[in-house]
Amino acid sequence: MESLESKLGYTFHDRKLLENALTHSSYANENRGGLSSNERLEFLGDSILGMVTADYLYKKHPDLPEGDLTRTRAALVCEESLVEVADQLGLGAYLKLGRGEEAGGGRQRPSIRADAVEAVLAAVYLDGGLPEARKIVQRFILDKEAEKAASRDYKTALQEFVQRESGQVLTYQLVGESGPDHAKVFTVSVELNGREIGRGSGHSKKEAEQMAARAALGK
Repeated sequence: MESLESKLGYTFHDRKLLENALTHSSYANENRGGLSSNERLEFLGDSILGMVTADYLYKKHPDLPEGDLTRTRAALVCEESLVEVADQLGLGAYLKLGRGEEAGGGRQRPSIRADAVEAVLAAVYLDGGLPEARKIVQRFILDKEAEKAASRDYKTALQEFVQRESGQVLTYQLVGESGPDHAKVFTVSVELNGREIGRGSGHSKKEAEQMAARAALGK
């Protein structure tokens, strides 16, 4: 648990909250009388994440209309984004799963890892209050907003460039992963009509796509 706390940048006063956040319902069902599942924490964490993200976007982008704010928040708190956080923390290795879920590959299941991120966020909130929970959201999600925006910009620019001619098909392919779970490096290839035109690497798939599109544009 200490290694996970180190990655989080937060030390729990009540470590049972963290243990609860990592306990899947399959484990709780097999171990009656022990830890309860993390489902209630997940519920709370989802609300905290949405509120903190909405507050951040509202203050940072005073000119954005409601629709754009909603879409941006959805992109930041979606399952894919939370799975990236889980991978950065190596959260799958800490989960308590039932035997059946373990055998079925539950540690790699995106929904389970994303739910665990929300549960851990709620555990931090209950243990240290909203300021500490806000720090977690800021560090692992909101600080990546500029990266995500840049990724959209490069990919949009490339898409607009290739669409000057009709019938062009642009695709992104994950071609490699390296490094430990908490510091993975992803490599992505961007192809035009099946031919590679750029390749890039980053600490998330979105960042790697950004770098691939940037390489294709020659920037």
